[in-house]
Amino acid sequence: MFELFTPTFQAQSLDDISVERLAESGIHGLIIDLDNTMTPWNDLEVGPKVVEWFEKLHATGIKACVVSNNKKKQRVAVVAERLGIPFIFRATKPRRRAFRAGMKILGTGQKDTVVIGDQLFTDIMGGNRLGLSTILVLPISDREFIGTRLMRMAERVLIWFIKRLTTAKLHSPKAR
Repeated sequence: MFELFTPTFQAQSLDDISVERLAESGIHGLIIDLDNTMTPWNDLEVGPKVVEWFEKLHATGIKACVVSNNKKKQRVAVVAERLGIPFIFRATKPRRRAFRAGMKILGTGQKDTVVIGDQLFTDIMGGNRLGLSTILVLPISDREFIGTRLMRMAERVLIWFIKRLTTAKLHSPKAR
């Protein structure tokens, strides 16, 4: 059960993810969350490191699509247009529909698409449900939607259980 919430990889931030390594791994498409992954929550400002990262991404030929649960089309559109990428808003992640739509827009499949986001219960769970590789990044800001704050508390409990389970497996007689 915990596999649904376990990311394939983790990174401090979007710009800590090696674009070169993604390309070398045969990745052709990225489904990327917006709020607290690319920009602070509910903010239109895209930081210079994120802009630079997307420039590297474009140079390698890897395509990206913003997939956001944000309900404001204009907000998502402004950021996506600044970065020159398509977008999906009102995604209802972790439902599979938006992830499939993102792959269709990108022209990619399960093996060459990675999901990047800051939340276990939306981004990581949604990507894992489709068998995609997932990368969990730390949230850019502490400012968040109230519902997200509540989910963060549940995430902390889940992470604690996963760590305990992993530690227990490492120390069990069967693991030796």
